[in-house]
Amino acid sequence: MTEFHFAGLGTLINVAAIVVGGLIGLFGGKLLTEKIQRTLRDACALAVIFLGADGALKNLDAMLFIASLIGGGLVGEIIDIDGKFERLGIFLRERSGNGGDTKFVDAFVTASLTVCIGAMAVIGAINDRLLHDITILVAKSALDAIIILVMTASLGKGVIFSCVSVGLFQGAITLAAGFVEPFMTEVALANLSAVGNVLIFAVGVNLLLPDRKIPVANLLPALIIACLWR
Repeated sequence: MTEFHFAGLGTLINVAAIVVGGLIGLFGGKLLTEKIQRTLRDACALAVIFLGADGALKNLDAMLFIASLIGGGLVGEIIDIDGKFERLGIFLRERSGNGGDTKFVDAFVTASLTVCIGAMAVIGAINDRLLHDITILVAKSALDAIIILVMTASLGKGVIFSCVSVGLFQGAITLAAGFVEPFMTEVALANLSAVGNVLIFAVGVNLLLPDRKIPVANLLPALIIACLWR
């Protein structure tokens, strides 16, 4: 895509897009009433729900969903991924001087799951390393910037720090691309996309119904099972 390239360039662009979108949402959000912010949050939730539903419905393999989600959920609960996300959020909240922001951790976790889950993050990071092609991550960056802008306006500055999660997640995949690439067959990609979109759907449900949260972080191992499913 570009003559100037280094491994991780796509992820850096993605991180920058999230920061820019978040800052616009943060300062622009101050001009919005609480009612408008609530409407924006609900609109964002519905958009995420239907994006996830649209992707998941393209591969209706019941056994894939059952095995991936139940198996992944069991593994996730054992290693407590949700707790680790929350601890990272608390660490970032304290280090960034936002100790008094009660919504920071929830905003960070919700936004992190929204922008990290999905085939675009995985395939984009692999292409960045192996093909020197950042096209997918540039497209993802544009989408993430809009999503983060709206989320920040309604949920607060914790959303912006999801850039850390994206940097760590996609950066790790880029570094491990040589190992991961042989497993990314067409079937694996289709399965990853289907299960990933189910998790994105769950993130949207959590945004819409915050009093009953699905532990999406603890379901993340489902993505690995989906890639290995045949």
